Amino acid sequence: MATEGNKERKVILTKPLSLNDEDEAHDNGGRYSAPNLLQRIFTLFSHVRPGSDLSNFQLPATFNLPKSQLQGYGESIYGTKVDLIRRCNKGESPLERFISVLSWTISTIRPCPFGVAPYNPILGETHHVSHSSLNVLLEQVSHHPPVSALHATDEKENVEIIWCLRPLPKFHGTLVEVHVLGKRTMKLMNHGETYEMNCPNFIFRFLPVPGTEWVGNVRIRCKETGLLADLCYKGRSFLGFKGNRRSIKGNILDSSSSHVLYDVEGHWDRTVVIKDKNNGCVRVIYDAKEVISDLQTPTVNLENVWGTESASVWSDVSEALMRKDWDKANEAKRSIENTQRKLFKERESKGQIWRPQHFTTSHTEEGSLDCSPLHKWVPPAPIITDL
Repeated sequence: MATEGNKERKVILTKPLSLNDEDEAHDNGGRYSAPNLLQRIFTLFSHVRPGSDLSNFQLPATFNLPKSQLQGYGESIYGTKVDLIRRCNKGESPLERFISVLSWTISTIRPCPFGVAPYNPILGETHHVSHSSLNVLLEQVSHHPPVSALHATDEKENVEIIWCLRPLPKFHGTLVEVHVLGKRTMKLMNHGETYEMNCPNFIFRFLPVPGTEWVGNVRIRCKETGLLADLCYKGRSFLGFKGNRRSIKGNILDSSSSHVLYDVEGHWDRTVVIKDKNNGCVRVIYDAKEVISDLQTPTVNLENVWGTESASVWSDVSEALMRKDWDKANEAKRSIENTQRKLFKERESKGQIWRPQHFTTSHTEEGSLDCSPLHKWVPPAPIITDL
């Protein structure tokens, strides 16, 4: 525990979400979830109209994981047991590098336990972590609408990742669907290649079978080589039959000729294979158990943690959730939210405009928010997670 002025500062860190998360939640009685979860969910949404935008909907702490959404985004980059980013850079041909980027993109999808969600980040909140030679920095750059910016760099591999993400959750009666809007890019600077990709939608389903899943279409494109991948993520059927749950199907093609090079098939929580259209050869390109299982809690150097760090901002709430002290958790969360409202009113009364510390923001022609890092390289972080 470090001190900030006369105030003690805590940092509460938990394991990244991984393939083990659902089993642990089941064995531990829901881990962080309060009792009578499904009944509480119906009560919570009883006055919300179908089609409502839930972007600024404040959940009681009893529905929260002990981590911020910023940490969730960051974990999808640094929470791996295999250095997939190095594989992207070391590919000997544009096609091999593209396949590695495709595998890395699949690795950013993680299972989420039913009934709980991360905290909505406060304005200016940050999350800064190092993973081997990769340094990752996130900042909440807007609150209305909520927008998170991510910058990750690996000087050793000369790789840069930039994300600008806006989750748009909507209530549809029997489910909440979250569209994750915004641009995601990876640059392999040794090769002069930039890859763009989007994210599938996240479904939080209440009826008829409660559960969570990722669904929708993902496109990965390299502008310089013309290589393109179209993937379709599928979930359960409406009635809850397993069917193609957590499956991925798609292809890799040369966009200049529309010639399909590989078929892609598998499950993002198991293995994904590609089949060469020329010779029929099949090979595994992604093994989820190898990459995102048994992830460990990061370590921290308390003296160098920023006061805006997610694990510090939400430490009192997370600590109470982990003790299942629901009253204390709700009290601590209300305190944070009330402080943010007070700061907003103070800025508004003084005519002050809040600006991010680590990114610049601009509006695109389509009206969405774009984010650019202020610095070329992300510095090493006081929070460290090992391969």
